Amino acid sequence: MSEIRIGISGWRYEPWRGVFYPEGLPQRAELEYAARHFNSIEINGSFYSLQKPELYQRWYDATPPGFVFAVKGGRFITHMKKLRDVREALANFLASGVLALDDKLGPILWQFPESLPCDIERFDAFFKLLPRDTRAAAKLAREHAPWLADRALTRVRTRRPLRYAIEVRSLTCVDPAFIDLLREHKLACVVADTAGKWPLLEQDTADFMYARLHGDKRLYVSGYSPRAIAAWAERVKAWRSGREPRDVYVYFDNDAKVHAPFDAAALARALGVTMGEPIRNKRARLARRRPLREAIRGG
Repeated sequence: MSEIRIGISGWRYEPWRGVFYPEGLPQRAELEYAARHFNSIEINGSFYSLQKPELYQRWYDATPPGFVFAVKGGRFITHMKKLRDVREALANFLASGVLALDDKLGPILWQFPESLPCDIERFDAFFKLLPRDTRAAAKLAREHAPWLADRALTRVRTRRPLRYAIEVRSLTCVDPAFIDLLREHKLACVVADTAGKWPLLEQDTADFMYARLHGDKRLYVSGYSPRAIAAWAERVKAWRSGREPRDVYVYFDNDAKVHAPFDAAALARALGVTMGEPIRNKRARLARRRPLREAIRGG
């Protein structure tokens, strides 16, 4: 049976405290609290810098059985090196603790900047580097840089398949050749709702679908109306019930005004997906709160 995973992108946001998170909840308990309400969360701190194995292990331990994390690949690879000479950088990312998530490791997300054009050869070379199971990932992780030696995790207990999702922001990637490349490598084309700022591609390129909802009116800021939630629910149903049923992952990234957790819960209700404890909607309190910048901005 195919699965539907609905969650949030990141969880450590100061404006969420006292709105989604109960007053007085310790910061160290926020992941555990969020994981009681969603069946998946996208880790985006990994986009900014290499994390540590003990952090990934802590996140694993804080979440219930059956929970799944998506992990955002590092911007050093995608935004700084722009896929040029990235074998060691990819090894560093894989050695940083990602494999500690074990059976809770879901898709790995690679987000590419608007400044990276659709260079088929460059993308193809990178896609060929991506290991397709955890043992292959552990093997590549052993090629990490020497400075990472005292904090690297390069072993796995079992072999598990790895999935990858690709989010592009350059209009040059709205190209049948790029979609064919994703299909050839069996990589999911991310359906990214970005208030019209970047392309919204909806293509069947893998055995799962992956959507990131950043806000339909204002990027990272606007919430989704009941009508918009209903429309996304119909999309998810269509993705799941195609000729070949597919798993679906949906993450809300419209976090700046604390819409993300409530919108995720609304989509789960619309789809009849049981997510754990119900969320008490406190949006009425948002108008009384001065907007604050979140602690970690993923995008």
